[in-house]
Amino acid sequence: MTQLENEITSLKTEVINMWILVQSQMNKAREAMMQFDKDLAREVVMKEKRVNAFELKIDRDCENIFALYCPVAVDLRFLLAVLKINNNLERIGDIADGIAKYVIESPVNFDKKMLETTQVTRMYQDAINILMDTRIAFEKEDTILARSIFKRDEVLDTINRGANTNIGALIKEDVKIMDEALYILSIIRKLERVGDQAKNIAEEIIFYIEAKVLKHQEVKK
Repeated sequence: MTQLENEITSLKTEVINMWILVQSQMNKAREAMMQFDKDLAREVVMKEKRVNAFELKIDRDCENIFALYCPVAVDLRFLLAVLKINNNLERIGDIADGIAKYVIESPVNFDKKMLETTQVTRMYQDAINILMDTRIAFEKEDTILARSIFKRDEVLDTINRGANTNIGALIKEDVKIMDEALYILSIIRKLERVGDQAKNIAEEIIFYIEAKVLKHQEVKK
């Protein structure tokens, strides 16, 4: 392998390691929400610094490869994609951090029946599965799997669109649950953004493998 190939391989490993950390953050934030575990939520908040450190290091490594090797063709596309994927992963890390903070701030336990009724439980698991599959698509350079993300994101969008109506109906039934319901609504909004970030990542995977730019285009699902 050439030195450039070694650098690219090392960079890909770094991105995957960051991805695994972000997945862990999302999983722990989910567990903290389901079990109302404030200590676990605090752990997620503390580890957010590691996600930020990963982002800065990957950015620097990309800049160094650009400066030293002047990459072209697929290597150039890979680096450009990694810069954007890196940013998307950091934002998902922020989302996990935000959900954990809701758990810490909330004075009441999240009612599991309400989590089911508002479809937060399903939405959260779908978001985690989408994030995992984008990583597999990245590792295996699987554009078919990457394209499947676009349709799966629509499920998150649908739940998000119905959230105001569902939450409003619950509050009408019992106004005392308003604070808890508003936290759940905020979590739904954040999970919808996980889908958006994953969709952006899928577009970047397709870009670097197939040299096709999908941004601002109608994507075939």
